[in-house]
Amino acid sequence: MPAALPGLLSDPMDFTPDAASAQAQLRNFVPRAGNAYASQRNYDFGPEKRDNISCLSPYIRHRLITEEDVLTATLERFAPSTAEKFIQEVFWRGYFKGWLEHHPSVWRDYADQLSDLHAKLAANSGLATAYDEAVTGRTGIDCFDAWAQELVQYGYLHNHARMWFAAIWIFTLRLPWALGAEFFLTHLLDGHAASNTCSWRWVGGLHTKGKHYLARASNIARYTDGRFAPTGLNEQTAPLEEENNHPRQLLTLPEEDALPDDFALLIHGEDCAAQSLPLQGKAPRLIVGLKPDWNAVSSPPAGAVQVFSAGAVDDACARAASTFACPASDIISADALIQAMQQAGLKTLVMAYIPIGPLRDIWDKRSTYLAENGITTMTILRDYDRLVWPHASRGFFKLKQRIPTILDELALG
Repeated sequence: MPAALPGLLSDPMDFTPDAASAQAQLRNFVPRAGNAYASQRNYDFGPEKRDNISCLSPYIRHRLITEEDVLTATLERFAPSTAEKFIQEVFWRGYFKGWLEHHPSVWRDYADQLSDLHAKLAANSGLATAYDEAVTGRTGIDCFDAWAQELVQYGYLHNHARMWFAAIWIFTLRLPWALGAEFFLTHLLDGHAASNTCSWRWVGGLHTKGKHYLARASNIARYTDGRFAPTGLNEQTAPLEEENNHPRQLLTLPEEDALPDDFALLIHGEDCAAQSLPLQGKAPRLIVGLKPDWNAVSSPPAGAVQVFSAGAVDDACARAASTFACPASDIISADALIQAMQQAGLKTLVMAYIPIGPLRDIWDKRSTYLAENGITTMTILRDYDRLVWPHASRGFFKLKQRIPTILDELALG
Protein backbone atom coordinates (compact mmCIF):
# COMPACT_ATOMS: atom_id res chain seq x y z
CA MET A 1 0.00 0.00 0.00
CA PRO A 2 1.35 3.47 -0.82
CA ALA A 3 2.70 5.52 2.02
CA ALA A 4 0.64 8.21 3.71
CA LEU A 5 0.64 11.53 1.91
CA PRO A 6 3.03 14.12 3.36
CA GLY A 7 1.41 17.35 4.44
CA LEU A 8 -2.05 15.80 4.78
CA LEU A 9 -3.72 14.51 7.90
CA SER A 10 -4.77 10.88 7.56
CA ASP A 11 -7.76 11.41 9.81
CA PRO A 12 -10.60 12.24 9.23
CA MET A 13 -10.06 12.23 5.43
CA ASP A 14 -7.74 9.46 4.27
CA PHE A 15 -7.37 9.24 0.49
CA THR A 16 -4.97 6.41 -0.31
CA PRO A 17 -3.93 6.37 -3.99
CA ASP A 18 -4.75 2.82 -5.00
CA ALA A 19 -7.59 0.98 -6.72
CA ALA A 20 -8.41 -1.10 -3.65
CA SER A 21 -9.17 2.05 -1.63
CA ALA A 22 -11.19 3.44 -4.51
CA GLN A 23 -13.31 0.29 -4.72
CA ALA A 24 -13.77 0.24 -0.95
CA GLN A 25 -15.03 3.82 -0.97
CA LEU A 26 -17.34 3.05 -3.88
CA ARG A 27 -18.85 0.10 -2.00
CA ASN A 28 -19.19 2.26 1.09
CA PHE A 29 -21.00 5.06 -0.74
CA VAL A 30 -23.27 3.29 -3.23
CA PRO A 31 -26.05 2.48 -0.72
CA ARG A 32 -26.46 6.25 -0.27
CA ALA A 33 -26.33 7.21 -3.96
CA GLY A 34 -30.11 7.49 -4.35
CA ASN A 35 -32.55 9.74 -2.51
CA ALA A 36 -30.20 10.19 0.46
CA TYR A 37 -27.58 11.76 -1.79
CA ALA A 38 -30.11 13.93 -3.61
CA SER A 39 -31.45 15.40 -0.37
CA GLN A 40 -28.17 15.87 1.49
CA ARG A 41 -25.49 16.46 -1.15
CA ASN A 42 -25.46 20.27 -0.87
CA TYR A 43 -24.64 20.30 2.85
CA ASP A 44 -21.05 20.90 3.91
CA PHE A 45 -20.87 19.48 7.42
CA GLY A 46 -17.07 19.79 7.55
CA PRO A 47 -14.19 17.35 7.01
CA GLU A 48 -15.22 15.18 9.98
CA LYS A 49 -18.60 14.31 8.40
CA ARG A 50 -18.59 13.49 4.70
CA ASP A 51 -21.03 10.57 4.56
CA ASN A 52 -23.55 12.70 2.65
CA ILE A 53 -21.28 12.82 -0.42
CA SER A 54 -19.31 10.21 -2.31
CA CYS A 55 -15.67 11.33 -1.71
CA LEU A 56 -14.87 9.44 -4.92
CA SER A 57 -13.54 12.37 -6.93
CA PRO A 58 -9.79 11.90 -6.24
CA TYR A 59 -10.12 8.32 -7.47
CA ILE A 60 -12.24 9.15 -10.51
CA ARG A 61 -9.98 12.07 -11.40
CA HIS A 62 -7.02 9.66 -11.78
CA ARG A 63 -9.26 6.86 -13.00
CA LEU A 64 -8.23 4.51 -10.26
CA ILE A 65 -11.88 3.74 -10.83
CA THR A 66 -13.60 4.83 -14.02
CA GLU A 67 -16.88 6.60 -14.51
CA GLU A 68 -18.25 3.35 -15.91
CA ASP A 69 -17.24 1.54 -12.70
CA VAL A 70 -19.15 4.09 -10.64
CA LEU A 71 -22.20 4.12 -12.89
CA THR A 72 -22.31 0.32 -13.03
CA ALA A 73 -22.23 -0.04 -9.24
CA THR A 74 -24.87 2.68 -8.84
CA LEU A 75 -27.27 1.26 -11.42
CA GLU A 76 -26.95 -2.25 -10.03
CA ARG A 77 -28.58 -0.90 -6.87
CA PHE A 78 -30.84 1.95 -8.03
CA ALA A 79 -33.06 2.80 -10.97
CA PRO A 80 -31.67 5.69 -13.06
CA SER A 81 -34.48 7.94 -11.85
CA THR A 82 -33.70 7.27 -8.18
CA ALA A 83 -29.98 8.00 -8.56
CA GLU A 84 -30.49 10.76 -11.14
CA LYS A 85 -28.70 13.50 -9.17
CA PHE A 86 -25.62 11.41 -8.50
CA ILE A 87 -25.48 10.12 -12.07
CA GLN A 88 -25.58 13.70 -13.34
CA GLU A 89 -22.71 14.63 -11.02
CA VAL A 90 -20.63 11.83 -12.53
CA PHE A 91 -21.31 13.23 -16.00
CA TRP A 92 -20.36 16.80 -15.03
CA ARG A 93 -16.67 15.88 -14.99
CA GLY A 94 -16.95 14.37 -18.47
CA TYR A 95 -18.84 17.44 -19.62
CA PHE A 96 -16.09 19.82 -18.55
CA LYS A 97 -13.40 17.61 -20.10
CA GLY A 98 -15.26 17.56 -23.38
CA TRP A 99 -16.04 21.28 -23.27
CA LEU A 100 -12.36 22.16 -22.88
CA GLU A 101 -11.48 19.87 -25.78
CA HIS A 102 -13.96 21.91 -27.85
CA HIS A 103 -12.49 25.20 -26.55
CA PRO A 104 -8.73 24.69 -26.07
CA SER A 105 -8.05 28.45 -26.22
CA VAL A 106 -9.59 28.75 -22.74
CA TRP A 107 -6.71 26.73 -21.27
CA ARG A 108 -4.10 28.73 -23.19
CA ASP A 109 -5.71 32.01 -22.10
CA TYR A 110 -5.72 30.85 -18.46
CA ALA A 111 -2.00 30.00 -18.65
CA ASP A 112 -1.23 33.38 -20.21
CA GLN A 113 -3.19 35.17 -17.47
CA LEU A 114 -1.25 33.33 -14.78
CA SER A 115 2.05 34.41 -16.28
CA ASP A 116 0.96 38.06 -16.19
CA LEU A 117 -0.58 37.75 -12.72
CA HIS A 118 2.57 36.24 -11.21
CA ALA A 119 4.46 39.29 -12.47
CA LYS A 120 1.82 41.57 -10.92
CA LEU A 121 2.08 39.78 -7.57
CA ALA A 122 5.80 40.45 -7.56
CA ALA A 123 5.32 44.12 -8.43
CA ASN A 124 2.14 45.03 -6.50
CA SER A 125 2.50 44.73 -2.71
CA GLY A 126 -1.21 45.40 -2.13
CA LEU A 127 -2.26 42.58 -4.43
CA ALA A 128 0.40 40.30 -2.96
CA THR A 129 -0.82 40.98 0.58
CA ALA A 130 -4.48 40.37 -0.29
CA TYR A 131 -3.56 37.18 -2.13
CA ASP A 132 -1.43 35.92 0.77
CA GLU A 133 -4.22 36.60 3.26
CA ALA A 134 -6.64 34.65 1.05
CA VAL A 135 -4.52 31.53 0.52
CA THR A 136 -3.46 31.35 4.18
CA GLY A 137 -6.98 31.93 5.52
CA ARG A 138 -6.48 35.33 7.15
CA THR A 139 -9.21 37.43 5.50
CA GLY A 140 -11.50 37.65 8.52
CA ILE A 141 -14.35 35.90 6.66
CA ASP A 142 -14.94 32.88 8.87
CA CYS A 143 -16.05 30.32 6.27
CA PHE A 144 -13.56 31.39 3.62
CA ASP A 145 -10.61 31.24 6.02
CA ALA A 146 -11.67 27.79 7.25
CA TRP A 147 -11.98 26.48 3.69
CA ALA A 148 -8.60 27.90 2.63
CA GLN A 149 -6.94 26.07 5.52
CA GLU A 150 -8.98 22.92 4.97
CA LEU A 151 -7.96 22.82 1.31
CA VAL A 152 -4.25 22.99 2.09
CA GLN A 153 -4.55 20.59 5.01
CA TYR A 154 -6.65 17.87 3.39
CA GLY A 155 -6.38 18.41 -0.37
CA TYR A 156 -10.17 18.38 -0.59
CA LEU A 157 -13.23 20.62 -0.29
CA HIS A 158 -16.94 19.95 -0.54
CA ASN A 159 -18.22 21.00 -3.97
CA HIS A 160 -20.63 23.56 -2.53
CA ALA A 161 -17.78 25.07 -0.49
CA ARG A 162 -15.73 25.34 -3.68
CA MET A 163 -18.49 27.42 -5.28
CA TRP A 164 -18.84 29.70 -2.26
CA PHE A 165 -15.08 30.05 -1.96
CA ALA A 166 -14.68 31.00 -5.63
CA ALA A 167 -17.54 33.51 -5.41
CA ILE A 168 -16.05 35.20 -2.34
CA TRP A 169 -12.59 35.22 -3.94
CA ILE A 170 -13.90 36.88 -7.11
CA PHE A 171 -16.68 39.19 -5.95
CA THR A 172 -15.92 40.03 -2.31
CA LEU A 173 -12.12 39.95 -2.19
CA ARG A 174 -11.91 41.11 -5.81
CA LEU A 175 -8.97 38.85 -6.57
CA PRO A 176 -8.28 37.58 -10.12
CA TRP A 177 -10.19 34.37 -10.78
CA ALA A 178 -7.19 32.72 -12.45
CA LEU A 179 -5.14 32.96 -9.25
CA GLY A 180 -7.96 31.27 -7.35
CA ALA A 181 -8.20 28.54 -9.96
CA GLU A 182 -4.46 28.02 -9.66
CA PHE A 183 -4.74 27.76 -5.85
CA PHE A 184 -7.35 25.03 -6.23
CA LEU A 185 -5.53 23.14 -8.98
CA THR A 186 -2.32 23.22 -6.95
CA HIS A 187 -3.85 21.70 -3.81
CA LEU A 188 -6.88 19.57 -4.77
CA LEU A 189 -6.23 15.83 -4.95
CA ASP A 190 -9.08 15.71 -7.48
CA GLY A 191 -8.00 18.90 -9.25
CA HIS A 192 -8.39 18.62 -13.01
CA ALA A 193 -7.65 21.34 -15.54
CA ALA A 194 -11.03 21.10 -17.25
CA SER A 195 -13.44 20.93 -14.31
CA ASN A 196 -11.40 23.38 -12.24
CA THR A 197 -10.89 26.04 -14.92
CA CYS A 198 -14.44 25.82 -16.23
CA SER A 199 -15.97 25.85 -12.73
CA TRP A 200 -14.12 29.00 -11.75
CA ARG A 201 -15.17 30.62 -15.03
CA TRP A 202 -18.77 29.50 -14.41
CA VAL A 203 -18.82 31.12 -10.96
CA GLY A 204 -17.42 34.32 -12.43
CA GLY A 205 -19.95 34.45 -15.26
CA LEU A 206 -17.54 33.66 -18.10
CA HIS A 207 -18.48 30.04 -18.86
CA THR A 208 -22.16 30.85 -19.29
CA LYS A 209 -21.93 34.48 -20.36
CA GLY A 210 -23.62 36.85 -17.92
CA LYS A 211 -24.66 34.09 -15.49
CA HIS A 212 -22.57 34.15 -12.32
CA TYR A 213 -22.81 32.59 -8.87
CA LEU A 214 -22.86 34.72 -5.71
CA ALA A 215 -22.11 33.51 -2.19
CA ARG A 216 -24.89 34.54 0.17
CA ALA A 217 -24.49 34.52 3.94
CA SER A 218 -27.91 32.94 4.53
CA ASN A 219 -27.20 30.15 2.06
CA ILE A 220 -23.83 29.42 3.65
CA ALA A 221 -25.31 29.37 7.15
CA ARG A 222 -28.07 27.01 6.04
CA TYR A 223 -25.97 24.53 4.10
CA THR A 224 -23.11 24.42 6.61
CA ASP A 225 -25.63 23.58 9.33
CA GLY A 226 -24.92 26.84 11.13
CA ARG A 227 -21.16 26.31 11.35
CA PHE A 228 -20.49 29.72 9.76
CA ALA A 229 -22.07 33.17 9.84
CA PRO A 230 -20.05 35.23 7.36
CA THR A 231 -20.40 39.01 7.20
CA GLY A 232 -19.40 41.55 4.60
CA LEU A 233 -20.08 39.40 1.54
CA ASN A 234 -20.75 41.14 -1.75
CA GLU A 235 -24.13 39.67 -2.62
CA GLN A 236 -25.07 42.05 -5.43
CA THR A 237 -22.58 42.59 -8.23
CA ALA A 238 -22.21 42.17 -11.97
CA PRO A 239 -20.58 39.12 -13.55
CA LEU A 240 -17.07 39.21 -14.94
CA GLU A 241 -16.40 40.03 -18.57
CA GLU A 242 -13.48 39.19 -20.83
CA GLU A 243 -12.09 40.56 -24.06
CA ASN A 244 -11.10 37.25 -25.61
CA ASN A 245 -13.60 35.06 -27.42
CA HIS A 246 -13.17 31.31 -27.30
CA PRO A 247 -14.93 29.91 -30.37
CA ARG A 248 -15.75 26.23 -30.50
CA GLN A 249 -13.28 24.19 -32.52
CA LEU A 250 -13.85 20.95 -34.36
CA LEU A 251 -13.46 18.04 -31.97
CA THR A 252 -10.79 15.68 -33.26
CA LEU A 253 -10.85 12.31 -31.54
CA PRO A 254 -8.17 9.60 -31.88
CA GLU A 255 -8.80 7.02 -34.57
CA GLU A 256 -9.54 3.46 -33.48
CA ASP A 257 -6.61 1.91 -35.34
CA ALA A 258 -5.53 -1.71 -35.00
CA LEU A 259 -2.84 -2.21 -32.39
CA PRO A 260 0.38 -4.04 -33.31
CA ASP A 261 1.18 -7.35 -31.67
CA ASP A 262 4.17 -5.91 -29.83
CA PHE A 263 3.92 -2.64 -27.93
CA ALA A 264 4.65 -0.88 -24.67
CA LEU A 265 1.79 0.53 -22.59
CA LEU A 266 2.29 3.93 -20.98
CA ILE A 267 0.35 4.60 -17.78
CA HIS A 268 -0.06 8.19 -16.60
CA GLY A 269 -1.94 10.05 -13.88
CA GLU A 270 -4.95 10.79 -16.10
CA ASP A 271 -5.84 7.11 -16.46
CA CYS A 272 -4.77 4.47 -13.94
CA ALA A 273 -7.14 1.69 -15.04
CA ALA A 274 -5.06 -0.03 -17.71
CA GLN A 275 -6.86 -3.36 -17.40
CA SER A 276 -10.10 -1.88 -18.73
CA LEU A 277 -8.55 -0.04 -21.69
CA PRO A 278 -9.81 -1.39 -25.04
CA LEU A 279 -6.58 -3.12 -26.12
CA GLN A 280 -8.31 -5.27 -28.75
CA GLY A 281 -7.52 -8.49 -26.91
CA LYS A 282 -3.77 -7.85 -27.04
CA ALA A 283 -1.29 -7.52 -24.21
CA PRO A 284 1.67 -5.18 -23.84
CA ARG A 285 5.20 -6.49 -23.51
CA LEU A 286 6.30 -3.63 -21.29
CA ILE A 287 4.52 -1.32 -18.83
CA VAL A 288 5.97 2.14 -18.32
CA GLY A 289 4.71 4.56 -15.69
CA LEU A 290 5.00 8.24 -16.55
CA LYS A 291 6.29 10.35 -13.67
CA PRO A 292 6.31 13.87 -15.10
CA ASP A 293 8.88 16.49 -14.25
CA TRP A 294 6.51 19.02 -12.72
CA ASN A 295 9.23 21.66 -12.80
CA ALA A 296 8.43 21.84 -16.51
CA VAL A 297 5.14 23.65 -15.75
CA SER A 298 4.79 27.15 -14.31
CA SER A 299 2.40 26.09 -11.52
CA PRO A 300 3.45 22.64 -10.27
CA PRO A 301 1.06 20.77 -7.97
CA ALA A 302 1.65 20.79 -4.22
CA GLY A 303 3.78 17.98 -2.87
CA ALA A 304 0.84 15.96 -1.58
CA VAL A 305 -0.89 16.13 -4.96
CA GLN A 306 2.28 14.98 -6.72
CA VAL A 307 2.63 12.10 -4.27
CA PHE A 308 -1.00 11.06 -4.74
CA SER A 309 -0.65 11.08 -8.54
CA ALA A 310 2.65 9.18 -8.39
CA GLY A 311 1.13 6.65 -6.00
CA ALA A 312 -1.82 6.13 -8.34
CA VAL A 313 0.56 5.47 -11.25
CA ASP A 314 2.65 3.07 -9.14
CA ASP A 315 -0.47 1.14 -8.14
CA ALA A 316 -1.71 1.06 -11.74
CA CYS A 317 1.63 -0.18 -13.03
CA ALA A 318 1.81 -2.95 -10.45
CA ARG A 319 -1.72 -4.11 -11.27
CA ALA A 320 -1.08 -3.95 -15.03
CA ALA A 321 2.22 -5.82 -14.75
CA SER A 322 0.44 -8.57 -12.83
CA THR A 323 -2.51 -8.70 -15.24
CA PHE A 324 -0.42 -8.73 -18.41
CA ALA A 325 2.51 -10.72 -16.95
CA CYS A 326 5.14 -8.29 -18.16
CA PRO A 327 7.77 -6.02 -16.57
CA ALA A 328 7.06 -2.44 -15.48
CA SER A 329 9.34 0.53 -14.97
CA ASP A 330 9.09 4.22 -14.06
CA ILE A 331 9.87 6.80 -16.72
CA ILE A 332 10.66 10.45 -16.09
CA SER A 333 12.61 11.59 -19.16
CA ALA A 334 11.91 10.99 -22.85
CA ASP A 335 15.42 9.58 -23.26
CA ALA A 336 14.78 7.02 -20.53
CA LEU A 337 11.57 5.98 -22.26
CA ILE A 338 13.31 5.59 -25.61
CA GLN A 339 16.07 3.54 -23.99
CA ALA A 340 13.62 1.24 -22.20
CA MET A 341 11.69 0.59 -25.41
CA GLN A 342 14.84 -0.02 -27.42
CA GLN A 343 16.08 -2.52 -24.84
CA ALA A 344 12.73 -4.32 -25.13
CA GLY A 345 12.85 -4.21 -28.93
CA LEU A 346 9.65 -2.15 -29.15
CA LYS A 347 8.80 0.73 -31.48
CA THR A 348 5.14 1.40 -30.60
CA LEU A 349 3.92 3.11 -27.46
CA VAL A 350 0.21 2.79 -26.60
CA MET A 351 -1.40 5.12 -24.08
CA ALA A 352 -4.75 6.42 -22.88
CA TYR A 353 -5.64 9.85 -24.22
CA ILE A 354 -4.33 12.76 -22.14
CA PRO A 355 -6.96 15.53 -22.02
CA ILE A 356 -6.07 19.22 -22.14
CA GLY A 357 -4.17 20.36 -19.07
CA PRO A 358 -0.66 20.54 -17.60
CA LEU A 359 0.23 16.88 -18.23
CA ARG A 360 -0.84 17.28 -21.86
CA ASP A 361 1.39 20.34 -22.13
CA ILE A 362 4.33 18.28 -20.89
CA TRP A 363 3.53 15.30 -23.09
CA ASP A 364 3.05 17.26 -26.32
CA LYS A 365 6.67 18.36 -26.09
CA ARG A 366 7.83 14.78 -25.55
CA SER A 367 5.79 13.16 -28.30
CA THR A 368 7.57 15.07 -31.06
CA TYR A 369 10.93 14.01 -29.64
CA LEU A 370 9.79 10.39 -29.48
CA ALA A 371 8.70 10.45 -33.12
CA GLU A 372 12.07 11.89 -34.12
CA ASN A 373 13.67 8.89 -32.42
CA GLY A 374 11.56 6.24 -34.14
CA ILE A 375 8.84 5.74 -31.52
CA THR A 376 5.27 5.61 -32.81
CA THR A 377 2.62 6.70 -30.29
CA MET A 378 -0.91 5.33 -30.48
CA THR A 379 -3.60 6.94 -28.34
CA ILE A 380 -6.71 5.18 -27.04
CA LEU A 381 -9.88 7.06 -26.13
CA ARG A 382 -12.32 5.27 -23.86
CA ASP A 383 -15.86 4.64 -25.12
CA TYR A 384 -17.21 6.78 -22.27
CA ASP A 385 -15.28 9.84 -23.45
CA ARG A 386 -16.05 9.15 -27.09
CA LEU A 387 -19.76 9.13 -26.31
CA VAL A 388 -19.80 12.08 -23.89
CA TRP A 389 -17.47 14.66 -25.40
CA PRO A 390 -19.32 15.35 -28.68
CA HIS A 391 -22.33 16.54 -26.61
CA ALA A 392 -20.27 18.86 -24.39
CA SER A 393 -19.75 21.72 -26.82
CA ARG A 394 -22.21 24.12 -25.16
CA GLY A 395 -24.15 23.96 -21.88
CA PHE A 396 -24.59 20.89 -19.70
CA PHE A 397 -28.28 20.57 -20.63
CA LYS A 398 -27.38 19.21 -24.07
CA LEU A 399 -25.39 16.40 -22.49
CA LYS A 400 -27.93 15.90 -19.72
CA GLN A 401 -30.57 15.06 -22.33
CA ARG A 402 -28.26 12.41 -23.80
CA ILE A 403 -27.45 10.63 -20.53
CA PRO A 404 -30.11 7.88 -20.91
CA THR A 405 -28.92 7.16 -24.47
CA ILE A 406 -25.26 7.11 -23.41
CA LEU A 407 -26.06 4.70 -20.59
CA ASP A 408 -27.79 2.42 -23.10
CA GLU A 409 -24.84 2.63 -25.51
CA LEU A 410 -22.52 1.65 -22.66
CA ALA A 411 -24.91 -1.22 -21.81
CA LEU A 412 -25.59 0.38 -18.43
CA GLY A 413 -29.18 1.54 -18.96
